[in-house]
Amino acid sequence: MDFERLEQVMRRLALEAGDAIMEIYDSGDLGTRAKDDASPVTLADEAADRLIAAGLRAAFPDVALVTEEQAATHSARAATFLIVDPLDGTKEFVQRRGDFTVNIAYVENGVPLRGVVYAPAKGRLFYTTADGRAVEEAGPFDRETPGDRRPITVSTPDNRALMVVASKSHRDAATDDYIAKYAVRDMTSAGSSLKFCLVATGEADLYPRLGRTMEWDTAAGDAVLRGAGGEVVRFDDHTALSYGKPGFENPFFIAFAPGVLLVK
Repeated sequence: MDFERLEQVMRRLALEAGDAIMEIYDSGDLGTRAKDDASPVTLADEAADRLIAAGLRAAFPDVALVTEEQAATHSARAATFLIVDPLDGTKEFVQRRGDFTVNIAYVENGVPLRGVVYAPAKGRLFYTTADGRAVEEAGPFDRETPGDRRPITVSTPDNRALMVVASKSHRDAATDDYIAKYAVRDMTSAGSSLKFCLVATGEADLYPRLGRTMEWDTAAGDAVLRGAGGEVVRFDDHTALSYGKPGFENPFFIAFAPGVLLVK
């Protein structure tokens, strides 16, 4: 893979998709309907998916592609693939809370090596550079030329006073019970893959997810977090979360800054 080109293409497509999403977000007509699994989908999900998929297929025609909104791609099984959630946090989008993201990632041998997470309503853009380092770029964002960007890195956690981030729309008693096992200084909520990015920037130390997710929900944020020195492990045995699983469904997982003393 040409990682220089991959960085440029993923970043540009994320920004273009973000523009398309915000145009619909600001129009007042979200076109919301329920999918077969009862989860919501909007005109923005579909528009962003079409844009990103077309761009990735044109740029990398020999690389398998998996996207949330194209069920035919879900059967793709390859050691190397691109994976897309065009609008993660659709519930946040519909409720106009701003915590939604565009997510594109590149996976090789089960590992999300590169990724981009763009939160257009919040003006935050995170991605891995060609060498695998994670950065946050400051806006305004030019599609072709990156602006000021700073390397991001995870915190050095204090296990006597951890900062925890949890899901805004999917918080439950099991998650609260697990968080209660730690000495927590403070806790915040965020939607979509932004939770990974808050750990990546050191704004949080720990993000546990005890709920159903799919690989397209997590791959880009996982890549950014890994590029910032963080880790994502399975909840059950604390082994690294892998990608390319049958059905692309994740087990429960924990994202964290190394140094957090994980409990079971």
